[in-house]
Amino acid sequence: MHHNISLITTIAAALGFGLLFGMVAVKVRLPALVGYLAAGVLIGPATPGFVADVALASQLAEIGVMLLMFGVGLHFSLDDLLEVKGIALPGAILQITVATLMGIGVSHLWGWGLGAGLVFGLALSVASTVVLLRALEDRGQLDSFNGRIAVGWLVVEDLVTVLVLVLLPALAGPLGGHAAGGHGANDSLWLALGKTLLSVGAFVAFMLLVGRKLFPWFLWRVAKTGSRELFTLAVIAAAVGIAYGSSELFGVSFALGAFFAGMVLRESALSHRAAEETLPLRDAFSVLFFVSVGMLFDPRVLVEHPLELLAVVAIILFGKSLAAFVLVLALRYPLNTAITVSASLAQIGEFSFILAALGMSLGLLPDLGQNLILAGAIISIAVNPLMFKAINPLQEWLRSKSDLARKLERSADPLAELPMTVAHEHLRGQVVLVGFGRVGKRIAEELDRQKVHYVVAEQNREMVEDLRRRNQPAVAGNAADPAVLIQAHIAHASMLVIATPDTFHVRSMIETAKALNPSIRCVVRTHSEEEARLLREETGGTVFVGERELARSMTEHVLQGLAQAPATH
Repeated sequence: MHHNISLITTIAAALGFGLLFGMVAVKVRLPALVGYLAAGVLIGPATPGFVADVALASQLAEIGVMLLMFGVGLHFSLDDLLEVKGIALPGAILQITVATLMGIGVSHLWGWGLGAGLVFGLALSVASTVVLLRALEDRGQLDSFNGRIAVGWLVVEDLVTVLVLVLLPALAGPLGGHAAGGHGANDSLWLALGKTLLSVGAFVAFMLLVGRKLFPWFLWRVAKTGSRELFTLAVIAAAVGIAYGSSELFGVSFALGAFFAGMVLRESALSHRAAEETLPLRDAFSVLFFVSVGMLFDPRVLVEHPLELLAVVAIILFGKSLAAFVLVLALRYPLNTAITVSASLAQIGEFSFILAALGMSLGLLPDLGQNLILAGAIISIAVNPLMFKAINPLQEWLRSKSDLARKLERSADPLAELPMTVAHEHLRGQVVLVGFGRVGKRIAEELDRQKVHYVVAEQNREMVEDLRRRNQPAVAGNAADPAVLIQAHIAHASMLVIATPDTFHVRSMIETAKALNPSIRCVVRTHSEEEARLLREETGGTVFVGERELARSMTEHVLQGLAQAPATH
């Protein structure tokens, strides 16, 4: 008996070659994503030798898209986004607009229509959240202020892209393609948009009114069985089932359905466990997704269309990054933040592939457009780590060579200087509190209760504005810059408390503080025992390790409970 094993063959080849090429990419210090794309090129129809089943790979890629979008929704934090909304929201929208116009402009020169140019420009405008998170984690900057801005910026890009994925099928007819979901080419633009928005509105209402209650409740019921396998199955079934059901019942995309599945499951207290349990499966199917994308790439574009590819790479690496750089500076954020955000955006990834695939299926994007997007993604992802490494050298070079760069570091920002209205007695013997995140806020609450004066140094301008509205002395900027601590009157302070999780600049903060105030006492937080030991040796400050302090508090509570409990014989 002969069996059709093309599915097994496709999965085995995709995972096997993905593993091999992913390891090679990591060995040469490139993201594993580059290796997965290269593996797809190798087993795709555009190269000689073994060819995997493209149709099956595309279906597997759809599951990968569902799980990727589910993961985005599961980690989507409205609070984190609101914290940096003042820069992330206008910055991301303006940057997407500029990059999309660049894409439309070059595609017009190539003779493409408006629909093709719009899809092409949007695909070039959205960076990869996966690539960014990996880059920030590798450099220990994920919890830094610049890292939070970059992640918030990309979350806004993701949300805009989700909206585009919803509206594009309805707009395909008027833009020159063939509309999906029964929208004919003769349908009016407003009618098509109305039908789509009505369907999406019904789906969103259902998920917010019913899904937010039903699915977390169901997850709790499954968790109470004590079966890890059933819990994992329940999460995956919810992700894929909601994505499929949303498509069948409401006519929305798999991507949107999966995104909302993640969002509603985040409402559950089990969301962290859900993310942890499903991570291996999400990683495996994301590999299949990237391999399948590589299978669609035709390497001949590198030889036959080098000028077009050069234009694409220029838009990704320099065009949209330069736009973001100018926007961040225009919003009065320092030079280091502008350079970090620019480097974060100098690549494209998973959402670009999803947009390109949708544009192809709707008859909007030509084959050349998809190949240029894939080639631009591979090149930009490979180059992106080098751009991150160049951040500090570039900043130092600009500081040394340009008076303008030094002015941009400390622009004429009213939040960068402490107001003259602050009472003189509040700036003698005060505490200088660096960082006003979760830890910093709790410290501030206790200082308020004890009526201890303090000055906050925080990079988030919105937080500084809010503090000043409450008559709390605060200054905006990175405390590693001596000017920030000077503005906080560190020379007359009794203590420096560094509550920020970014330990990269701690040493320079303490050095500046001790140079201006040799008798000052310093308190630092860290999550690493090794980092704590080094900080104690090098700075002489008091260092608190998060896990140790948590264990100490829990132990004290246990011992108090035992002391109060009646003796048993």
